Amino acid sequence: MVALFAAALLGNSVVAAEHAKPAAKAGQSVDAHAGHNHGKLGPAGEPTELKKFGYAYLTAYMFCLSLCLGALFIVILNHLFDAQWMVPIRRFLEHIACQLFPTMFILWLPIGFLAKYIYPWWEIDPHLDHALHAKAILFNPTAFWVVSCVLFLVWGFIAHGLRRASLAQDKDGAASHTRTMRRYAAGGIFLFAFSLTGAAIYWMKSLQHQFFSTMYGVVYFAGSVWLTAITTYWLLLYFKNRGDLKDVAREVTFHDCGKLFFAFTVFYAYIHFSQYFLIWNAAVPEETFWYVLREEGSWKWVGQLTIFGHFWFPFLFLLPIHRKLNFQVMSMMAGWAWLCHYMDLQFNIGPVLYPDGLHLGIYDLLSLGGMLAVLIFMFSRAFNAHPPYPQRDPRVAETFGVYVEPASSKAAH
Repeated sequence: MVALFAAALLGNSVVAAEHAKPAAKAGQSVDAHAGHNHGKLGPAGEPTELKKFGYAYLTAYMFCLSLCLGALFIVILNHLFDAQWMVPIRRFLEHIACQLFPTMFILWLPIGFLAKYIYPWWEIDPHLDHALHAKAILFNPTAFWVVSCVLFLVWGFIAHGLRRASLAQDKDGAASHTRTMRRYAAGGIFLFAFSLTGAAIYWMKSLQHQFFSTMYGVVYFAGSVWLTAITTYWLLLYFKNRGDLKDVAREVTFHDCGKLFFAFTVFYAYIHFSQYFLIWNAAVPEETFWYVLREEGSWKWVGQLTIFGHFWFPFLFLLPIHRKLNFQVMSMMAGWAWLCHYMDLQFNIGPVLYPDGLHLGIYDLLSLGGMLAVLIFMFSRAFNAHPPYPQRDPRVAETFGVYVEPASSKAAH
């Protein structure tokens, strides 16, 4: 991954040097829609260092947020469907999900304070922009801060509520904790859907407030779970080799993790293609400009990476069942998925600031590396402080491959 990032960085430097041009072009309607000339620019028309840092930080943040939201979704999924294969992975996913609050909230604060440098609509008069005027109830500084804070409170309420009941069950094994977690999951799945969509709209889609898509939040959701599924596979393998999960991580567990990753490979492609096809077919200017901008310069190659790297390669490669159980192959697939998802986020965020093509610099590396270091530290501290997997879950015996006969027919129901 480091080598690929370095190659992209060097290659992009050459492309940028050969294709340098003024930021504003007469008669370029795409730029008017993109709005990238609004905000803080340097004396030569180039973005300021603060603006460059803001976009790099936002991209890294949305990547890390994907992991945390994906983990929360899989935990909710476990309680909704009572899937025994998820029991071994549930505890470390609970810890990842709990990073949504307060860790991810604290890491979000720089985005909130730099919002006027990041979001073009922040300093546009709504009365002079019809698209912004129609959406002014959403895109204004007060709503941005209030909604953002509410999102973190919702995520913290669900994630910590689920983990608190799970840890309490480790102590007494009471069935009441299972019912509590199911109630959190039943209501939480709706709150999760609305809150994730709100985050995608406010923190990414609003970079180009003229753009409209009813599928944008679902695309971000599908990519987040896709990334988390393969990360879960790798973490399961890591903790099994370390000894923490050696008793509960069986072949079926790895196979099911691989199938979840495969399923969301298809789901992501379906949703992304549906968004593109509907926008292309309708040919509405408020929608098509978003893709037109992303066909300029090296962005078209980043889009091709999304098509082939995010779908065709993992889809065709993982069709044989034995590859889902090949630990070395799946570990390499985890690295590939991280690269593809990060580039997908660059494709969503980067063209607003760099319409001529992909730019990767020191701010991108420092933002992503620093944020991941914080999350790894907080996750490790939580994981080492608690049992590595649920100790008294009703289905924990099945994770060991043991079937326990119910005490009575009444108990079975």
